[in-house]
Amino acid sequence: MNDNKDYFKVSKHKDYLYVIKENISVVHPAYTNDPLNMYLLLGSNTALLLDTGCGLYPLKPVVDELIGEKNLLVFNTHTHWDHVLGNEEFGEVYVHEKEVAIISKPYDVSHFKDSPNEIVNKYAEKNFLIPPAKVINTLKDGDVFDLGEINVEIIHTPGHSSGSICLLTSTGELFTSDVAYYGDQFLPKKEEFPQVLNTLSELIALCEKQKDLELYPSHRNYPCDMTLLTDLYNGIKNIENLWDTKKDFEFFNRWQIDDESGKFRYYISKV
Repeated sequence: MNDNKDYFKVSKHKDYLYVIKENISVVHPAYTNDPLNMYLLLGSNTALLLDTGCGLYPLKPVVDELIGEKNLLVFNTHTHWDHVLGNEEFGEVYVHEKEVAIISKPYDVSHFKDSPNEIVNKYAEKNFLIPPAKVINTLKDGDVFDLGEINVEIIHTPGHSSGSICLLTSTGELFTSDVAYYGDQFLPKKEEFPQVLNTLSELIALCEKQKDLELYPSHRNYPCDMTLLTDLYNGIKNIENLWDTKKDFEFFNRWQIDDESGKFRYYISKV
């Protein structure tokens, strides 16, 4: 790959929705949730970018070419490394108020120093400290943004992280971020599972109310339907029955449990 146009894979999913894909396994092979899906919504006057990726290649030129003269909002769905390392490019980003502090200072990615992949030299050039955006605005549950003919509502969905958000659009999309997707699930310690399950229950209730919602996760396959949420809910509920099968995954410092269905693999925090 010679530049960002070779690196990012862009597809037009709807007239107003683009998906910009990035493989996070290029950073470290332990991460298998390829691709990362960054979504770009185009309202009549404002565009909205969900997440800024791994920060390895310039993302902004790709976005600028797609949005033309429209204003741009940039949201971080949460502050895990693969969703925020391109923030500096855009200058101004939004994130839930509970996670502002995490992206207000240089982001430490020194845990990638021992990666076998040479691309991490791009992080080494910055001493494994990735600069933040200059301006960070806060989001909270219930905030609504008018993009012009598309409204977007913020839903605070704690569990995957304290400030994880999903986005509900007036055009029938639910962007589930890392709250729900098929693949490797990064979960808090067992004592915090009730919060995760409560979040999933609320999203299931939303889908039961708005039966035609399409779900757009931040990793792997899209779109999905409510089955994604019920599959994950039932899978997490069943972890207790699989607890004796757990293995230590040293790189993540987490317990690994493979779901019987093959749809998920769980990485559960030890602390």
